[in-house]
Amino acid sequence: MYIPAHFAETRPEVLQRIMREHPLGMLVTHESAGLDADHVPFEFDSGSGTHGALIAHVARANTLWQRCPTGTPVMVVFRGAEAYISPNWYPSKHEAHRQVPTWNYEVVHVHGTITVHDDERFVRRVVAQLTRRHEASEPRPWKMGDSEPEFINTMLRNIVGIEITITSLTGKVKLSQNREPRDRVGAADTLDARGRGALAQAMRQAG
Repeated sequence: MYIPAHFAETRPEVLQRIMREHPLGMLVTHESAGLDADHVPFEFDSGSGTHGALIAHVARANTLWQRCPTGTPVMVVFRGAEAYISPNWYPSKHEAHRQVPTWNYEVVHVHGTITVHDDERFVRRVVAQLTRRHEASEPRPWKMGDSEPEFINTMLRNIVGIEITITSLTGKVKLSQNREPRDRVGAADTLDARGRGALAQAMRQAG
């Protein structure tokens, strides 16, 4: 990934925030048949290893867990807030007319090694953690105990757990840091007005 110095993001708390707020990761693998990618919701475990770990599950019918046995190096891409930026949103454009369109975004590349967990205890824990977090905002959060035990047991037998031990995190946040403050704020104000508040806030904080 090409990263100009002014767009590089190395702070662990920022990278972890992007992963937590945008948990659907693109799991990229490279095997004998070539490159492949699976889109998987991950749970970030900060207490595992030096850089943390990602845990998830895939369908047993998905051959990923067989094609990529324990120890296989993988990459997971997390895309954060993103949006098109028009030069018309820059106050300076209307003076010099020397601006062009661009795209602002946040992205994290996670490198690590995969471990396959084909056991019921692990996948039950993964499902419980994922649902607990994503159901938290519901008026009556769903939990596994809401369903018949045999139904849940059958569903758990149809998935396989995966864990990615993180070896490195690479972040890029392109948030108009190379623009004049008034241009960055002008673009952020327009994004706010168009319902893209998360990116607008990140751009203001980047200043």
